[in-house]
Amino acid sequence: MQSFYVANGVLSHALTYNLMLWIRPSHWGNFVERLQLLAVKSSVLRNSKHASPEIFARMVSDTCNFPLVGAETNLQQQFHAVMAPGSFVPSASQCNGASCSSLWLPIDLFLEDAMDGLVVPSTCAIDTLTVIVKSLQALHSTMWHDTFLGLWIATLRLVQRERNACEGPVPRLDTCMCMLLSIVPLVVVNIIEEEECAVNEESQLGQKVDQQVSETLRRELVSSLQLLGEFEGLLTPPTPVASIANQAAAKAMMYLSGLSVTSGYLDSLSISDMPMNCAGNMRHLIVEACIARNLLDISAYTWPGYVNARVNQIPRSVAGQVTGWSSLMKGSPLTPAIANALASSAASSLAELEKIYEIAVSGSDDEKIHAATVLCGASLVRGWNIQEHTVVFILRLLSPPMPVEYSGSDSHLISYGPFLNTLLVGIAAIDVIQIISLHGLVPQLAGALMPICEVFGSCSPKVSWTLPTGEEVNSHAVFSSAFTLLLKLWSFDHPPAEQTMGDVPAVGSQRSPEYLLLVRNSQLAGNGANQQRHRRFSKLLCPPPADPIFMDSFPKLKCWYRQHQACIASPLSGLTQGTPVHQIVEALLTMLFKKMNRGTASGSSSSSGSIAEEAVLRLQLPAWDILEALPFVLDAALTACAHDKLSPRDLATGMKDLADFFPASLACILSYFAAEVTRGVWKPASMNGTDWPSPAANLAIVEQQIQKLLAATGIDVPSLAPGILL
Repeated sequence: MQSFYVANGVLSHALTYNLMLWIRPSHWGNFVERLQLLAVKSSVLRNSKHASPEIFARMVSDTCNFPLVGAETNLQQQFHAVMAPGSFVPSASQCNGASCSSLWLPIDLFLEDAMDGLVVPSTCAIDTLTVIVKSLQALHSTMWHDTFLGLWIATLRLVQRERNACEGPVPRLDTCMCMLLSIVPLVVVNIIEEEECAVNEESQLGQKVDQQVSETLRRELVSSLQLLGEFEGLLTPPTPVASIANQAAAKAMMYLSGLSVTSGYLDSLSISDMPMNCAGNMRHLIVEACIARNLLDISAYTWPGYVNARVNQIPRSVAGQVTGWSSLMKGSPLTPAIANALASSAASSLAELEKIYEIAVSGSDDEKIHAATVLCGASLVRGWNIQEHTVVFILRLLSPPMPVEYSGSDSHLISYGPFLNTLLVGIAAIDVIQIISLHGLVPQLAGALMPICEVFGSCSPKVSWTLPTGEEVNSHAVFSSAFTLLLKLWSFDHPPAEQTMGDVPAVGSQRSPEYLLLVRNSQLAGNGANQQRHRRFSKLLCPPPADPIFMDSFPKLKCWYRQHQACIASPLSGLTQGTPVHQIVEALLTMLFKKMNRGTASGSSSSSGSIAEEAVLRLQLPAWDILEALPFVLDAALTACAHDKLSPRDLATGMKDLADFFPASLACILSYFAAEVTRGVWKPASMNGTDWPSPAANLAIVEQQIQKLLAATGIDVPSLAPGILL
C-alpha cells in the first residue's frame, strides 16, 4: 500500500512537470489565459469545499512564473529543486536503465490494476499508459532508450508472473499478452506520432524545430530492443504461446535464407521442424509486433544473436504448401473445416481479417456464422498485431444496419438472431472482455449490446432458429447472452453510491449504463484525450453520421435497471395480487419448487410434474416480463425457507433449474441474494446433515491445499488450529 501512495506522488509531480514540457511555447500564453478565465468564471470552484478562485488564481500565477519560453533547462532545475528535500524519487543518475526498477514502479502498478477483471474500465489503457510513460520519462530525465527498456521489462514481468499464477480460476495470460504485444506497441506508436505531429505543427507555424526528433525516438526504440535480448530470464515464452514464438523465429530464419514467407508455410511448421538451437522467445514476438506497427523494419532480423541457427537448417519440403489463411485468400470457400482451422490460427495481416469481415457482411447465412466463429477465435485472442481491428469489426457486426429494402414491423435485428448469438458467445469469456477494455472499446460494446437486449428481450421464446450445427437457439438464449455480457461492463450488483455514502457521487464515479453511453457518445464525437486515435476508431465503428444514443432509447432496459437499483438498495415490496406480474411469479414458483405443490396436487410426483410442465408452457413470455417477476420469486423462496416450507437443498436445486430455464436470471439471483445477505434480514439456514454432507471430513485436505499455496509464496504458517475452518 505504501508503494501505491509513493507511485501516486511520483505521478502527480510527473504529470505537472510533463504538462509544462508538453505545452509548447507558442501555446503557453493562450493556455494561461484560459486558466485565468476559468479561475474567475467557474461556478464549480466557487462552490467547492476544497478549492476557491483565489487558490486557483494563485496557482495560475505561480504557473506563469515558470520560464518555459526558451528555458527548458531552467524549468528542470526548478522542478528538481522542489522535489529535492526528502524526495522519494530516486535520481536517474543513480539508477541507469532498467537497473533500478523503482523508477518504473508506476508502470508495474498500472499493469496490475489493468489486469483486475472485477470492474471493467471504460477508458483506454493505451492513452493512460502513454501519459504515464511520458510523465516518468520527463520526471526522471531519462533517455528514451531507458524508458522504452523499462516499459518492455515491466510488461514482460507481468507475463512471467502470470505464467505460474496459482490463484483463482480467472484466466489472465491472454490479457497479459495483449498488454505486451498489442497495447505497449500502440503506446510507442502514440509517443512517436505525437512528437511527429508536434514537430509538424511548429514547422507550419514557421518556428525552428528539430526534424530529427522522431528518428531519434526510433533509434532509441531499436537500441532498447537490442539490449532486451540480454534479459534471458524474462524472455522464455509461456507454454501456450511457445509455438507462436517459434513461428516468429522461423520467419526471421526464412528471410535470412532467401525463402519467401507465407502464412501457409508457418501454419504447417511444427516444433519438430525447427533446428534444436533456434526456439523462439518473447523478443521475437515483440519485434514482430513492432514490425507490424511500422516501428521497425525487417533489418531487425539481422541483429546479432537474433537468429542463432544456420539458414541451411531450414526445412524446405513444405514451402509450397497452401493451408489455412493462404487457402482462403486464394479463393477457397469458407467451409466448416476451413472455418475451424482459421478459428484456431490468428490472421497474420489486416487483408486476411478484412476478407473474413467481408464474408460476415455479405456471405450466405451459414457463411456469416462461420465467419463470426473465425473472428471470435485466435484472431481476437492472440492476433496481437491486428487485435484492435478484430475488436472493431466484431463491434460493427453486433450493430448491423437496417437493409434498404426492409419493411417489416419488427426490428431487423431479429433476422440476425443466430449470427448475433455466435458473436455474443464468442466474446463472452472474461479474458476477451478484458482485452476489449484494454483497447478502450467497452463503451462501444455497451452501445451495441443495449439494442440487442431491448429487441430480443421483447420477443417470445417461440421465436427460434437452427444453427448449422443443428443446435436450436431461441430469443431467450440470444437475450441471455447479450444481457449477461452487458452486466459484466459495470458493477451491476453494487448498491448506488448515494445509498451507501450518504452523498451524491461525482459524475462517472459510479459505473452505470448511462455513464457508458456518455463515454461512448464522447468517443464517437472525437472529444477524447487522443483525438486522432478516437477519430480513427469513430470512422471504423460507426460511419458518419454517428448519432448519440441514450437510455431513453431502451425503455425496457431502463425500467429493469430502475427496478434492479431499487431491489438492491432496500427490501422488496409492492407485489399486488391478481396482476400479470403476480401470475408470472406463481407460474415460476410452480415450475421451480415442485415439492411445495405436492400438498395441493394429488401428492404424486407425476401430478407435480404435470403442474410444472403447465407452468413452463405459461412462461412462454418475453424476457423482460420474467425479469420483472424474478425478485418477487426470490423473495418468496427465501420466505419459504425461513418458515421451513422449503429446504435449503430444494432452494439450491430450484435456482439451478431457474438458471437452466432462463440463463439471464443468474444476474438477478446474484444481485438480489447479495443484497439480502448484506442487509442480514434472513436467519442462517443449516445445510449440513442428511441432505448436505458435513465438510468435516474434507477439512484436512483443504488445510493442506491452503498451506501448499502459502508455501509457494514463501510464507511459512503454523498448522491451523482444530476447528478453525468449522
